Amino acid sequence: MKMVAAQAGVVPLADALSMLAHAASGPLLVEFPFQSQYVSSIIVVSLYVSVTAVALSTLFSVPLALLVGFSEFRGRRLLTSIINTGMGFPSVVVGLLVLIAVSNQGPLGRFDLVFTRKAMIISQFVLATPPITGISLAAVTSVESRINDAAFALGGTRLDVALAVVKEARYGIATAVLAGFGRAISEVGSVLIVGGNIAGVDGVSKTRTLTTAIRQEARQGRYELALVLGAVLVALVLVVNAVVIRLGDGGVGGGGLR
Repeated sequence: MKMVAAQAGVVPLADALSMLAHAASGPLLVEFPFQSQYVSSIIVVSLYVSVTAVALSTLFSVPLALLVGFSEFRGRRLLTSIINTGMGFPSVVVGLLVLIAVSNQGPLGRFDLVFTRKAMIISQFVLATPPITGISLAAVTSVESRINDAAFALGGTRLDVALAVVKEARYGIATAVLAGFGRAISEVGSVLIVGGNIAGVDGVSKTRTLTTAIRQEARQGRYELALVLGAVLVALVLVVNAVVIRLGDGGVGGGGLR
C-alpha cells in the first residue's frame, strides 16, 4: 500500500485501495463516451432493419396471399401448410441458414454480407414473411364471395377483383403487417447470428439492435442501461399492439360492402 501511495503522490489512500480493488477484479467494462448517442443509434438500427424487412416482406407476402387464396393449383394445400408452419419456425435456425447463405462458401458470398445490416434484413424478411402471408391469407379468404361476384359482374378484371378484395380485407392485412413487425423488432437469435451485435468504440451501433443490446448490457452487469433499452422496446411493442387493436375493431374482413 505504501508503494501505491508513493507512486500516486497526492492520491488519497481510499482512492488507491479502490484502484487496487478494480485491478484485482479484472478488466473494467467498456464505457461508451456518449450513452445517448449509443442508445439512439441502436434505436435507429433496429427500426431501419425491421421496417425495411417488413416492407419488403409485405410487398412479397400480400400478392402471395392473394395468389394462394384465389387460385387452384397442385400443391396449394402443401404451400398453405408450409406458410402456417413457418410462423413458428425457430429463429436461430433461420439465422444459421442465412449466415451459411451469405458466407464465403454460400450462394451470396460474393456480396460480402456477413455481419452487415443487409444480412439482418434478409433474416428478418424470412421471419416476417410467414405471419404476414398467413394472416393476410386468412383475411382475403374471409372476404365474402359476393364481393368477387359483384366485381366480375361490373366487368372488372382479375386485377380489379384483387384490389376490391384487398380493400375489403385491409384491416386483416394491416394486422398481418403489424404482426410481422412485432416479430421482427423483438427478434434476437437470428440477428445476433448474422449481424454480430457490433458497436463501435465511439458508441455508435453498427449491427446492434435493441434486443441484442439488452442481452449484451445485461451480461456485462449494466442493468440500468439494459432497463432503458428494454423500456424503449416495450414502448414500441405497446404502440404496435395499440395500432393492431384499433384496426382490429373494424373487423378482419372489413365488414362487407360499404
